[in-house]
Amino acid sequence: MAKPKIEPRLPKGMRDFLPQQMIKREYVFNIVREVFHLYGFEPLQTPVLELHETLMGKYGEDAEKLIFNAQHPGGKEELALRYDLTVPLARVVAQYQNDITLPFKRYQLSPVWRAERPQRGRYREFYQCDADIVGVQSMSGDAEILSLIISVLTRLGFPQFMVKVNNRKLLTAIGQYAGADGEQLADLYRSIDKFDKIGANGVRGELVTRGVDAEVVTRIMDLVTARHPGLEQLDFLEDVMANLPIAQEAIRELRELAAHLDAAHIAPDKYEFDLTMVRGLGYYTGPIFETIITEPNLGSVTGGGRYDDLVGLFRGESLPTTGTSLGIERIIDLMDILNLYPAHIGGTVVQALVTVFGADTRAESTGLVAELRAAGVRSELFMLDRPIGKQINYADKKGIPVVALLGADEIAAGTVKLKRLADGQEVIVSRAAVPATIADLLR
Repeated sequence: MAKPKIEPRLPKGMRDFLPQQMIKREYVFNIVREVFHLYGFEPLQTPVLELHETLMGKYGEDAEKLIFNAQHPGGKEELALRYDLTVPLARVVAQYQNDITLPFKRYQLSPVWRAERPQRGRYREFYQCDADIVGVQSMSGDAEILSLIISVLTRLGFPQFMVKVNNRKLLTAIGQYAGADGEQLADLYRSIDKFDKIGANGVRGELVTRGVDAEVVTRIMDLVTARHPGLEQLDFLEDVMANLPIAQEAIRELRELAAHLDAAHIAPDKYEFDLTMVRGLGYYTGPIFETIITEPNLGSVTGGGRYDDLVGLFRGESLPTTGTSLGIERIIDLMDILNLYPAHIGGTVVQALVTVFGADTRAESTGLVAELRAAGVRSELFMLDRPIGKQINYADKKGIPVVALLGADEIAAGTVKLKRLADGQEVIVSRAAVPATIADLLR
């Protein structure tokens, strides 16, 4: 009796990445890591599983509904798959106080899990890419994060983007200015957070529907929709909310942040102060950031801010912390949409295929591929018994740019024939010259 066939399929919201996709992903990952290292951020890795109590109570009720529980039979510990990389960072800083030197600049590029309803662009497993600075109270830390974001996106080739900056304290001040508190204040934040999706009229209508007084709505909308260039935006806010201490504190922080960015030679047209940018997570305490791809308008690709109180939940004493999360999955997709990958990225990692004419030449071909690898040429030896034409077709199908032909005549003469598949160019060179010639053909 035949065994039943198992249908090959994935759980909902999960993905496989075939080699062609992984090559593009690794290209982005490697550039991001290079920039992080350039800025002195060091790698950290944390477990896939955290204690349930570690994660709960940090994200807000709506977000915590998406946390995956991961209990094993007979296990006494309540476990969960990590929801993000920020809470694990706070745990690490508290747990390894004697091993971590402050300021602590770390990055982590790892998968996280959320029990989302799977749909286009929304998955249950995806990678996050975080960079954070622990132990710096001044706005120099926040400026470092913004400079890092700008450097990463510039290095990846994004032509037009804008880092939007706000301050959580300003949002509190808006509530005080408008006379909103309690649940009405929460409704205010939720509505403003939808500004990019539903526009000013949509936010206005939603606030009225939620029961906010029409006069209050007008005051709020006049404030958050005001647009002034650069520091003039802060001048405007200072004039309007001069009598609110928390607003003055927020504005002082943003002025300090702008001064640090100026000292770091960050162009003013790379960032703007925007009161409609809220950021949903409840642990932010100061400046918050979000980066938008502006031309074409493709939405947000980074988000973050200052969260000075989160580490204190694990160690009893707060530590100033600021950071960002790059929407690495979205960045990878947009690289394709905007055609930002270099021409050589994708297809295969192999630079040269060494063909085999027959059993009597296989040893020589094996020796040649070993020589190429020793010289740093990424090489593949054809391992099946196939005609040379089919071997070349294999290379062409995989996108291998150069084929090395080593038949009996070439072996006798101590030469190798190299063929570049893109244009059919052929060249015969000495065995010793093969690595350098392949490098020339790849240019």
